[in-house]
Amino acid sequence: MISQDLKQYKLPDKPGVYRFYQGKNLLYIGKATSLKDRVRSYFAGDLGETPASAGSSGVAKRGPKIWRMVEIADRIEWQETDSVLEALLLETELIKKHQPKYNSREKDDKSYWYVVITDEDYPRVLSVRGKELFSKSYQLKAKSLRFGPFPYATEIKEALKIIRKIFPYRDTCVPGASLRGCFNRQIGLCPGVCTSEISKTDYRKIVRNIKLLFSGKKQEILRNLEKEMKVLAKKQEFEKAGKIRDQIFALNHIRDVSLLKNNGAIGGADRSPTSACPQCFATQGRRGSLEVGLHKNSAHSIRIEAYDIAHLSGKKTVGAMTVWQDGELDKSEYKKFELRGPKANQADDPANLREILERRFNHPGWGWPDIIVVDGNQVQVNVVQSVIGGLTSGQPLEERPPISQKIAIIGVTKDAKHKASKLLGDQHIIHDYHRAIIEVNAEAHRFAISYHRKKMREIL
Repeated sequence: MISQDLKQYKLPDKPGVYRFYQGKNLLYIGKATSLKDRVRSYFAGDLGETPASAGSSGVAKRGPKIWRMVEIADRIEWQETDSVLEALLLETELIKKHQPKYNSREKDDKSYWYVVITDEDYPRVLSVRGKELFSKSYQLKAKSLRFGPFPYATEIKEALKIIRKIFPYRDTCVPGASLRGCFNRQIGLCPGVCTSEISKTDYRKIVRNIKLLFSGKKQEILRNLEKEMKVLAKKQEFEKAGKIRDQIFALNHIRDVSLLKNNGAIGGADRSPTSACPQCFATQGRRGSLEVGLHKNSAHSIRIEAYDIAHLSGKKTVGAMTVWQDGELDKSEYKKFELRGPKANQADDPANLREILERRFNHPGWGWPDIIVVDGNQVQVNVVQSVIGGLTSGQPLEERPPISQKIAIIGVTKDAKHKASKLLGDQHIIHDYHRAIIEVNAEAHRFAISYHRKKMREIL
């Protein structure tokens, strides 16, 4: 029994996959946010317990079968990963390959979830329940590649969100069917299949990388991307090379906060996200007050607010605030503003933005943002800075709201097609939260336009 010799194993406080053996016989495979804490949890309580006497100890909670596995195991091996996401994908791949005896499932395959990559010119990446996948009526079964099974729907859906931010893919849009592009194209999550911006060859490179990631082969992806980036740089195709550089960085700094929130499902002891996976929250290049500000509540609670204004030649001017927090858009936090100041009917966007922000900051109960995103150029950025500065001027230090030096301000300038062409503000913030900034900004525009149309219908 290996519990007696547990101290000899210097397991790291990092995410990864662990394996229990009896001799050469592989008994069990599991994943962890912290290998050290997860494996130790199997031996919580008295080492000489039986299942009946173990009470609430770690192994007892897993049932008599796992208790028996721990009793007969005589060796542990483990493999570190750079992120919880990789631990999840690697565990699934290894279980499918080795079929360990003690990884028997409590539910049949039809109750689990799978990731399906379709066999098409522009393959789709879909999450499909086993019940649907294995039904006679499922059309894609014969010509699709599948990964899984994954027992938790929320787990694999969050994993796909993370992967899609690194490797944008097609799910439901139709190739070449739109000039403007689907919503996912507008926020950078579709590479332009619907707008015919990407060739079949380039899109299949994306799909190949997704397949490799699900197969636990991140290092192979990195090698391929490094080679491709160097070739593009030699050809002086610097924009394409820059995109690949960003993908390499993202792979090396995977932000899987949303998976850490559910670390009971991921497989780890109850720990705070920052202690469970410290490198998942490392922010490269951030300095001084920015680090203090953006990490005041730990990275999982970063709140981004985006603002936009809509009107028709100054009539029925409205504003909108959209919110990104906990790794996704939070529609329950959205706010609408019907402008009523003296410039409301004069198409004066800076003045209207000032009114919205002043009204917003009269509601401390809404919480304070870490990042504010505004649609516009330096003029709009200056308005935000002025409003925030006005909140603290003339007040004693102890009475000032806790925001003055902790909010990063990002301006999003648009091209003729109203697509983001340049981001103004702190480049470290822009790099770390680029996709979130683009998405919450696009959502603010959509929300403002929708609200304006509603107000216009009321007067027609």
